[in-house]
Amino acid sequence: MICQPVHAVYAAFAAFAALLSVSAAGAADPAPFDLAGPGLSVSVTRRGESLSIGRVPALAAGDVLEIEADLPADQSVRYLLVSAFLRGATNPPPKKWIASAQTWKRKDKDRILKLTVPEDARQLVLFLVPDTGGDFGTISDVVRGKPGEFVRVTQILGQASLDRARLNAFVAGIRTQENSHPEYLKTVAPVLSSSLAVKLNADCLAKLVESQAACLLENREALVLVDVHSNSLTETIVGTPADLAFQISATREAGYGFYSPYIGVVRDVARIFGAFNNPEFTYLPALGIQNGTAMSLLLNAAPSFRKPKSVLVVAMPAIEKDVPPPLRAASDSAVCAARAGAVFRVEGAPLIYATDYAHDMTVRLTTKDGRTMDAPVAPRADKGGYVLVSPLRAADFAPSTSGRLQGVWGFNRFDGPEFSVQFPQDAAWQVDHIAPRLIVGRDNMLPLKGAAPACVESITMQLPGRPSQPVKWQVSGPDSIAIDVPLTDARAGDVQFAVKAFGASQATMLTIRAYAEASRIDNLRLHAGDDEAVLTGLRLDEITGLMLDDLAFRPGELSREGDVDTLRFRADTPDKVRLLGQGHNARARVTLKDGRSIGLPVTITAPRPAVTLITKSIDYKEPLPALAIHLEGQDMLPDTARMTMSVRAAEGMRFGAQDSLEIATIDEGAHVRLSASNGLRLESPQIAIASFDPAALGSSAFGPLRFRRVQAGVAGDWQPLATLVRLPAVQSVSCDPGAKTCRLTGKNLFLIDSVADDRTFDRSVAVPSGFTGNAIDVPAPQGRTLYLKLRDAPGAVQEVVLPAA
Repeated sequence: MICQPVHAVYAAFAAFAALLSVSAAGAADPAPFDLAGPGLSVSVTRRGESLSIGRVPALAAGDVLEIEADLPADQSVRYLLVSAFLRGATNPPPKKWIASAQTWKRKDKDRILKLTVPEDARQLVLFLVPDTGGDFGTISDVVRGKPGEFVRVTQILGQASLDRARLNAFVAGIRTQENSHPEYLKTVAPVLSSSLAVKLNADCLAKLVESQAACLLENREALVLVDVHSNSLTETIVGTPADLAFQISATREAGYGFYSPYIGVVRDVARIFGAFNNPEFTYLPALGIQNGTAMSLLLNAAPSFRKPKSVLVVAMPAIEKDVPPPLRAASDSAVCAARAGAVFRVEGAPLIYATDYAHDMTVRLTTKDGRTMDAPVAPRADKGGYVLVSPLRAADFAPSTSGRLQGVWGFNRFDGPEFSVQFPQDAAWQVDHIAPRLIVGRDNMLPLKGAAPACVESITMQLPGRPSQPVKWQVSGPDSIAIDVPLTDARAGDVQFAVKAFGASQATMLTIRAYAEASRIDNLRLHAGDDEAVLTGLRLDEITGLMLDDLAFRPGELSREGDVDTLRFRADTPDKVRLLGQGHNARARVTLKDGRSIGLPVTITAPRPAVTLITKSIDYKEPLPALAIHLEGQDMLPDTARMTMSVRAAEGMRFGAQDSLEIATIDEGAHVRLSASNGLRLESPQIAIASFDPAALGSSAFGPLRFRRVQAGVAGDWQPLATLVRLPAVQSVSCDPGAKTCRLTGKNLFLIDSVADDRTFDRSVAVPSGFTGNAIDVPAPQGRTLYLKLRDAPGAVQEVVLPAA
């Protein structure tokens, strides 16, 4: 089914009114139905029971109606009240189905229409006709001449009246909140919108509180979502769900400002019906808003009392089979019936909030002793369901039971959905046996078991030395709740909880211990020949000591990589620890700050892989320039050269295909791993040759380098390798005869720490930090050699030999 904002329907009616009273509709915006017309007092009697029209969703054959115009005592214009039963578009009604009453008469039999719904009738339409004589015959001829037009108009007006009732309920709900609790509009408006199937402008809720209500009610004729194919209340009740209506209303075809084919049909009807206008009468549609025993009429144009005079056209409920509302529970959550204002949330029939069709509503429950109890409930659109009129005594009921919503729809009883209902009990809440320990320093979830979780009113938590504070919780099962316990800034100790239920005089008190987070031990590793043990896990900062059999270790460096802590332990008696051989089984015990201890078995693993450096050599990648810087010794590795080194496996060890050598700076900020596919070759099982380019360490690497062997993921000790120095480019040294200084030019001179004329550096020039120039004055050399200290190796003296003059 297709849904459309009611703006489209009201636009059709306004066009209809304009066509009937003036001429064909133009392009101007139609007037809304905002003029109060006269009222009607209507009662319906069926099988001896009488109801006001506001409680009757549909009429039935045999119903007796009493209809009286509600006009002021000083009414100056006489109105003839005319009724006409209809039985289809192609079957004109007999004359006896059309009746009238003279509203100005004193006697009831003359003033009040008393009608019995005939068999085969399908619609009832009323007319309020200014009395000019002969009016009844004119209306009768018009109705019997083209009954189909009145069938269509009755359907349209009936549907629009129901839509207007929903809009009125929405407006009333918004106004109530605006006047009492304007700050609640942001919460209540979406519930009203969903309950009544009224379009919500969510942008309004972002405005200032004072402006939200006015914004929500702008263009109110465009707010109501209706089913454009509904020709009767039956179709309205069992039609498109509200959620689907909201989705469709957002589409171009169903959106505000776009006419659907239905609008075209309504306008065609208006044009045809306009042919009935005559010099005496025009026809003015009226929306009948049912309110208790009365029906208030709303007009969208002022009636005329001069020729042509306005005839008000009013639709009565359709004559059809009663269909109860398809109510369904909006949630599977249990309802606490001991709570004042408990809500049985429903969906499926917005008219339960906008009309009195559903009345005498109750929730039927069974007490402990087997009695049946009907608890009255009232519809509340702002709550999204039926609200319990008065809370029930918990002592009369079991902790969990079921309740069925029931009531009367028009004249007929009906059963609604079933709900899970709970009542608080005296039994204390207890910590669920599956509950984890409370750990300080983080947020925790604490599961509790008990009766009637839906009846928990509040939960407070009190930490040692602090005032109590409310905490959040959620129902997690039919007999359980889960409490959010914030302990991020708490200390270890007892935490007290107070669980308060609705209607209970006292809260259930629980005291639960909160602990510091226990350390998690993943692995303790000790290699044969080492005096250092390595522990990995989580929260290792809580560890204060380690015993390996009777050997004591003290915690040392703690580091973290990703989610894993690594804590190194140094042996108090290293000589004894080194005697532990590979495969030795020991028992370790880790001690925590809070006095707890954790035990675990340990097996001494194979010695860590070890190598010794045999020799190393340096090869420049390009020929040296004329003014080359000559580095001192083999421990200097220029960034313009490659290094080749040979290493020997430790005694009893062999190199394997998966072995690698790792080379890194002291801080391990830059490193490279050499393997069989990347610069490492075996001369024999005991000797390996490695070659690497320092450029692999990155352009920012400099200073001391070290290396180690890695085998099967286990690394040996770091050993010194060389000092990586970045070389500046000396392009020229210009000296004037007899001058005490010379001009040194080049690139990257900031890499030079200082320049001197001899090795003692008694006469030296320091290059300023952050120097960006390409020339600097230096002491004139005593011979052909200048002496440099580089920033990457300030303790070593390097030489630059000048060419012969």
